[in-house]
Amino acid sequence: MMDNGVANGLILLGAAAVVIGLLAKFGLMEWFGHLPGDIRIRGEHGAFYFPITTMILLSVVISGILQLLKRF
Repeated sequence: MMDNGVANGLILLGAAAVVIGLLAKFGLMEWFGHLPGDIRIRGEHGAFYFPITTMILLSVVISGILQLLKRF
């Protein structure tokens, strides 16, 4: 039998996937990866993309959500 903590984590992960999927479907995530500070280098033979600002923002948001969940 599964531990309640694992089951709750899987439910939370599934709910987050549904929310992200809905946001992407309706075009509300077009900003993702296109913030000022994201590094984009395009050359003749390829491209390099490093979304540093987007990752910092995501890290702050996820850390805040986890801190809120930890209090409850």
